Amino acid sequence: MTTDVTENSAHGILDLKNTDCCIVGGGPAGAVLALLLARQGICVILLEAHKDFDRDFRGDTIHPSVMEIMEELQLSNPLLQLPHSKIDCLRIRTPENAFTLADFSHLKTRYPYITMMPQVRFLEFITQEAEKYPNFHLIMGANVQELIEENGIIQGVRYRGGGGWHEVRATLTIGADGRYSRLRQQAGFELIQTSPPMDVIWFRLPRQPGDPGGGIGNLAQGRILVMLDRGDQWQLAYVIPKGGYQQIRAAGVEEFKKSVVEIVPTLSDGIESLQDWSQIFLLSVESSRVKRWYCPGLLLIGDAAHVMSPVGGVGINYAIQDAVVAANILTRPLKNKCVELADLAKVQSQRELPTRIIQAFQSFIQERILAEILESRQSFQPPVWLRLPILRDLPARLIGMGIVPVHVQT
Repeated sequence: MTTDVTENSAHGILDLKNTDCCIVGGGPAGAVLALLLARQGICVILLEAHKDFDRDFRGDTIHPSVMEIMEELQLSNPLLQLPHSKIDCLRIRTPENAFTLADFSHLKTRYPYITMMPQVRFLEFITQEAEKYPNFHLIMGANVQELIEENGIIQGVRYRGGGGWHEVRATLTIGADGRYSRLRQQAGFELIQTSPPMDVIWFRLPRQPGDPGGGIGNLAQGRILVMLDRGDQWQLAYVIPKGGYQQIRAAGVEEFKKSVVEIVPTLSDGIESLQDWSQIFLLSVESSRVKRWYCPGLLLIGDAAHVMSPVGGVGINYAIQDAVVAANILTRPLKNKCVELADLAKVQSQRELPTRIIQAFQSFIQERILAEILESRQSFQPPVWLRLPILRDLPARLIGMGIVPVHVQT
């Protein structure tokens, strides 16, 4: 059941005060976890601060690892009925040469590609599936402000909506509220943060007849422009040095457009659709993780526990894998209405090493390759290891499947 706080609370009919699990944040991690728990008969309340799921330039990639999870839930076929495009390889293009960075077609899976789908469609699909279970409740417009703590145990949350305050009490509270997690701040979790040497400017341009498909990283004149095939559009990521956005903006839109065309001349036909800065969005790149993902009554997953950089577009997939592992481990304790610290620790122990490994991989790409391109402005030469058969498929495996396979057990 979906509840709109604004519409219902004013009439005094919001009566969703106690539950087995309260999940804060309706992104991929929170939505998938809610569905998995609801399927097991666990009472779940999912709180989403916004009125809808539509956001500009959220990650739109669904990797093979997630498609396999969808298949285990018997949802892959209906999901692929929604409008989407497919990327079967990521290519790097320079003025001197071109090479393949990751070829997903070699992966041993029924889904040897990255599915490009607007995240709003994916989240609507997942929550609609969850709404088939009467023990699932989605509350939109629920802006969580406080944790409820009693005797050192988190007992739920307080949120604002419809002009008033509301409470949800739960056996377990899940923080899936993203990179700026309020629950993480409220609980005082210690954040280990790195400073990636780059930010990303996102925008879209129309694709032209004859344009290549897939994902293309263009490197020219010390600049990086990534193009992702979105059917009739390109979703573009212009990589810039950390903190360089204000200088670019001060130079004006026309100068920015000129810079884009200098990197990829074939974009000149569509660049005029970019009219002003309202069509351009800055993503401040971060990479971090918390030392401990849990405390009594509370568990963090997804970006709330570990913020991924956009390298490889793996953030959504690792968040969903967190959700699957959490559901596998916590279903029985939640059914027994007794979740111990050891249960929460088990979730972190299964997910922390894969997270550290992929963040190390991202840091290597950022600091050893991307930063050197941005700083030196020299021509890029592909690493020798990409030509070694034993290592050639490693990027596709890391990006497409993750470090450790995750399967639905409940």
